[in-house]
Amino acid sequence: MASAPSDPPPVLGRVDRNGRLVAADPELAALQAEAGSSVGSELALPQIAAIARLARKLGVPVSRPAVAAGADQDYELWVRATPDGDDVALALERWTAVPARRARLTGLVPTDADLGVGPAAHGWVTDEQLRVVSLSPELAAKLGVELGEVLGEPLTKLFKLEENDSGEMPMLVALASRTSFAGQRAQARGGDKAVVMLKGEGVIGADGGFAGFKGSAEPEDQAKPAAAAVPAGMVDQMLDQALRAPLDRIIESADRIAERSDGPLRSDYAAYASDISAAARHLLSVIRSMGEESGGARDRLNLAALASEAAGLLEQEAEAADIRIAIEPAGPLSVYGESRGIIQILVNLIGNAVRHSPAGSTVAISFEVSGNQVQAHVSDNGPGIDPADHQRIFERFQRAKTTTDGSGLGLAIARRLARSMGGDILIDSEPGKGARFTLSLPAA
Repeated sequence: MASAPSDPPPVLGRVDRNGRLVAADPELAALQAEAGSSVGSELALPQIAAIARLARKLGVPVSRPAVAAGADQDYELWVRATPDGDDVALALERWTAVPARRARLTGLVPTDADLGVGPAAHGWVTDEQLRVVSLSPELAAKLGVELGEVLGEPLTKLFKLEENDSGEMPMLVALASRTSFAGQRAQARGGDKAVVMLKGEGVIGADGGFAGFKGSAEPEDQAKPAAAAVPAGMVDQMLDQALRAPLDRIIESADRIAERSDGPLRSDYAAYASDISAAARHLLSVIRSMGEESGGARDRLNLAALASEAAGLLEQEAEAADIRIAIEPAGPLSVYGESRGIIQILVNLIGNAVRHSPAGSTVAISFEVSGNQVQAHVSDNGPGIDPADHQRIFERFQRAKTTTDGSGLGLAIARRLARSMGGDILIDSEPGKGARFTLSLPAA
């Protein structure tokens, strides 16, 4: 049984790029064993593992509180995760033993009770990029795979997803909106190649963010019908109560800070408040659209203003990467479209450009009117994309060969949004010469 350290020195460990605990002090090794794993295997303490992943993703040290479950009791502790080459170094401090209880945050390795199914259920768990974290023994046997063979692989290597009658894939819609889903028809690629219905619930990580899905794969003839949709009016009321009011308060407070209504404030802090307000307004627009019925209506919008708003949402990420976002001055450029969708597309294109640009370079946003289309160009100085990949990167779960980042869904979703508004996304790129993505929309 693990014992809570009583001396000040931290308990040390090391996690490799594949999430395996490759080194650990005795206390951490004992806790890993109590969780059913061992040193050299995947770190089986979900909240600590999530903090390690966050530090790796951000590339900076991260400190967070966490709860780790022992055999007979839990431990509240403080975790410091520091990127170190390909590994993340862990330092665990302030261990406090507390009675065993269910963690406040859902873990990435659920029990049968977590999945809401019986002990013979075919359960699965993925991370935020739909990579397999866990499979139940029953499901692994049905698919004819070993868990060790598929850990870290996309769930789509196990199942071929199929579109529903509306031409959508519920799992991908849920991934884009970070929500639960049901009724995803799929065919097993291995084993008996059975047709199954996938359903899943969103998982919250130790950092409070979306960390993936946990769910089940039931034979199609045994799956329960998906629950009837909640009436739009009720959805709207639920969103009002849960999210709109808090966001309105955030916007109001951020605007007061930005305007220095409560007194003098450094300019950089006022700018941060403006960023907070812009991000909250964007999130509020997303929430409002969720409560509205889709009527296919299109508004007359200023593409230049929306591009500026999208760039503002990414300024801090760009600054942290030493990237400058430059927007070409332009007068009003009227297009027909839906503001939330256009901003989502531009955030995706600009964000990709920032992530693939070398430090010290510039991501340029320019505009052009071509016939009855208005275009926004997003150009970067990154590694470029081979012409052979130009179409492939717009397919689901596909990425350019020059990158391993992301789930391969951003561009597919962005192009689908653009085409739903009568527009498109085009690419002009070749290796070594950067890339230019163009959002084209109907002129108004």
